[in-house]
Amino acid sequence: MTHPLASLRKSLACAYPAAAFETVALGAPALDRRLGGGILRAALHEAYAETAADAPAATGFALALARRAMAGAEKPLLWVRQEALTAEAGAPYPPGLADIGLDPAAVAFIRVRDAREALQAGAEAGRCAAVGATLIELFGAARAYDLTASRRLALAAAAAGAPIFIVRAGAVSAPSAAASRWLVRALPSRPLAANAPGSAAFAIFLLRRRGGAAGQERQEWRVEWSRDRGAFKDRIFDAPSLSRPVASLSVGGAPDEGASQTAGRKFG
Repeated sequence: MTHPLASLRKSLACAYPAAAFETVALGAPALDRRLGGGILRAALHEAYAETAADAPAATGFALALARRAMAGAEKPLLWVRQEALTAEAGAPYPPGLADIGLDPAAVAFIRVRDAREALQAGAEAGRCAAVGATLIELFGAARAYDLTASRRLALAAAAAGAPIFIVRAGAVSAPSAAASRWLVRALPSRPLAANAPGSAAFAIFLLRRRGGAAGQERQEWRVEWSRDRGAFKDRIFDAPSLSRPVASLSVGGAPDEGASQTAGRKFG
């Protein structure tokens, strides 16, 4: 059986353009103003989930960021996952990717055994100009993801001019070379006509931003994802008025019969 890293080396033709210091606007005016226009494109970014229940939301948030970063570019998203994540949460759900605005055919999946292989595959993919963005999901503590590993990923993103996103659940935020670090929680979505599930909603906390002003840590924004616009928007309705929580993301196959009544949009 061919090792996934060997296949990755053969399938991607890598180039290393100079890094550009351009930003990617998220689309939500209040958030973009505070970020000075958006997040750095050619950089490493982290999304954390405090609980297993919020892990899908963290992945969905990172996928939405990747969608924004790749807008207009005919390049694939490379998604690296540890096998343990598939066992815990199921496989990525292609219709959910389409629902966020990502073409499932333009998403390349690499499944690896552990965090070390995930980081190696992500670093190799991240250095390739043929890749529009790289998403790396890590399971648990993932001690292989240390300051040195994060610097390697940050350099790869800068070299190729494309972002790398790290998603972590069940892990404590630690020093890294990430340009931004976010804590993500799922919020109830606003139901549409006939009680159809509305846009995915997130509570996001900016834990760190390179060059950010003092006092920004743990600042919270509430946003929704608009598939039609391919952008976030500031959330303007009162969340406590809703009667029940709605998941921001799910994996693992077709929804249950009553899913439209209880679950939000499925991203992955």
